[in-house]
Amino acid sequence: MKLDLMTGGLPLRSIQQLARQAQDAGFAGLVITEAGRTAYLSCAAAALAADIDILTGVAVAFPRSPMVTAQTAWELADASGGRFRLGLGTQVRAHIERRYASPFDPPGPRMRDYVLALRACFDAFRTGTPLDHHGPFYDLSLLPALWSPGPIDAPDPPIDLAAVNPWMLRAAGQHADGVHIHPLNTTTYLTETVRPELTAGADAAGRSLDGFEIIVPAFIVVGDTESARARWRELARMQIAFYGSTPNYAFIFEQLGHDGTTPALRAHQKAGDIDGMSGVITDDLLTNFIIEGTWASIADAIAERYQGFATRVVNYFGAIAWTEEPHELHRWLDVTRALASV
Repeated sequence: MKLDLMTGGLPLRSIQQLARQAQDAGFAGLVITEAGRTAYLSCAAAALAADIDILTGVAVAFPRSPMVTAQTAWELADASGGRFRLGLGTQVRAHIERRYASPFDPPGPRMRDYVLALRACFDAFRTGTPLDHHGPFYDLSLLPALWSPGPIDAPDPPIDLAAVNPWMLRAAGQHADGVHIHPLNTTTYLTETVRPELTAGADAAGRSLDGFEIIVPAFIVVGDTESARARWRELARMQIAFYGSTPNYAFIFEQLGHDGTTPALRAHQKAGDIDGMSGVITDDLLTNFIIEGTWASIADAIAERYQGFATRVVNYFGAIAWTEEPHELHRWLDVTRALASV
């Protein structure tokens, strides 16, 4: 099991410093979000600073044409020597339409066509065959040799899709090389929704999930004292409340028997009651979403939660902790080594 570190929104020189220190701490890769700054520039900076995997986790797809994304991913695969993974997400309607001024509907079929268009671009880059993709949303048929990046000495960039609901999970299993699970995840959700839907998608495509990456962010609450853990526990509680206020995620609470959680969160949110939102996430509910332990026990706790489900676990709070206490990152070395054998 690989342990990655999530980051995003940092200045490029800071990303390079983090990449080097994450490598020294044994992290398998950096999962770079699109939080305020473009994920791709951060990936380029990190790829040139350290020899660890670089993943967009995730980049927003629809505001960029498939050709623009394909060329960017191709260059990152080349620069990293094949260590780059292209993680893509739909985002939500409000952001796509009002922040990016781009079309959104229907997000699932549009993303499927986007992935197929990317693969057509990769094939044209590598082989020189004419670009010939004609889908319901994207039509690509022109790539003069002068404008093609040409073949590279690295495999095509693997494509990983962010997926929450059954439709997108099936699409990932059918068309992608991996999946980014939402941070709001539980073993119940992974067992009852994620695994069956990924398998259904793979079966529809006539392929297995061998080699398929299941990338799972984790709210890891670690520390050798109660006070050290309490800070991360409460930060996780607030983040879960924020995510859980989105109606699309209500079913994850319902699977646990906590019906009404999302409506309660939304009511507090509309009232501007942030403390009230946190209060909805009781300790009993919180334990389903966090992994807690001391430095000596946390590797076993991570393995117990995700073995058999995740191929890559992502330390959600890793970069936040690094910005506050950079010297603490080395403490993860024993954890990453222990998980590498799982």
